[in-house]
Amino acid sequence: MSSVAIITARGGSKRIPKKNIKEFCGKPILAYSIEAALKSGAFDEVMVSTDSQEIADIAREYGAVVPFMRSEANSNDVSTTADVLEEVISEYEKIGKDFDTLACIYPTAPFVTGEKLSDAMKKMQESGADALVSVVKFGFPPQRAFVIRNEKVCYQYPEYERARSQDLEKIYHDCGQFYILKKKALYQYHSLIVPNTIPYEIPEEEVQDIDTMSDWKIAEVKYTVLHQGE
Repeated sequence: MSSVAIITARGGSKRIPKKNIKEFCGKPILAYSIEAALKSGAFDEVMVSTDSQEIADIAREYGAVVPFMRSEANSNDVSTTADVLEEVISEYEKIGKDFDTLACIYPTAPFVTGEKLSDAMKKMQESGADALVSVVKFGFPPQRAFVIRNEKVCYQYPEYERARSQDLEKIYHDCGQFYILKKKALYQYHSLIVPNTIPYEIPEEEVQDIDTMSDWKIAEVKYTVLHQGE
């Protein structure tokens, strides 16, 4: 089966200017996703989908290909990741390339490694699943959440007020690093999460949303600590 790693890196970030190519611990943050995909050895092609020539140039510098630019229609704030992936696959088909499996890797995911991607691809293939998503466990049980109503604190789920944390079902969320799915599932459901999706759990210390400059600084500290002595 043939596979492609698609790193989605549009320009025009508003909260962190040039977020996808901003320097992170010594190199553009985009470089980490490219290098991990290449190092994994799991893909026939590693490409970057972007609408920015500057991002395309940096992507090529670090070893990815940019065979075509992303359309204006899929470069706005309302386009979904699934929309972008479908466009990429369609554009590849126009130039005579077809892939059975695709991995979507976010460009601001410095904690992704080649080993993780290789292991995730193997896990999905062996399981017979149609998709895989990287997940992380909530650090605190959401069942014990508070809400504020009429300026008063109360439990959102009163039925769990006396439940022990260790007895509650573990709940996970998308950790914003990578997805893997079969092309046929993408076309059928137009989503990254399809009925036959399996999890790939990532440790909490290797996960960090990067939406603000505070997030960015925390991620750099985490990355530095994890890679001490290398």
